[in-house]
Amino acid sequence: MKTDRNHKLVVVIEDDPLVLEATASLLRAWGCRVVAAESCGEAMKELATIGRRPDLIVCDYRLPQGPNGVDAIGIMRDAFEIPALLISADVNSPRSEPTTNGYSLLYKPVNADAFRAALVDACVLRN
Repeated sequence: MKTDRNHKLVVVIEDDPLVLEATASLLRAWGCRVVAAESCGEAMKELATIGRRPDLIVCDYRLPQGPNGVDAIGIMRDAFEIPALLISADVNSPRSEPTTNGYSLLYKPVNADAFRAALVDACVLRN
């Protein structure tokens, strides 16, 4: 796999294959390199394979296999000190302040403008 270090690397963890592919495609269209995975374990294996630190985690809250999104972000942040976005359709998802928990919370459905703004805030994209 060819590595382009000029592109930001975003890890997307989402158990719905359609949402996973749509999110990954949008990020690629914006110039990001993407590791798309249905679980935290799958994402960690892929990152070990490519040998590169990600610039951002985008993670769904409800993951049926393994840890939930908050725990997945914690696991990944133990390995990589990076910002994260938690995306959820669940209004009971844990609220967060990015400065204390290390992630921002976006509710589904996330429109492209709000998603892009969150990526700009995380310094993954420029305005």
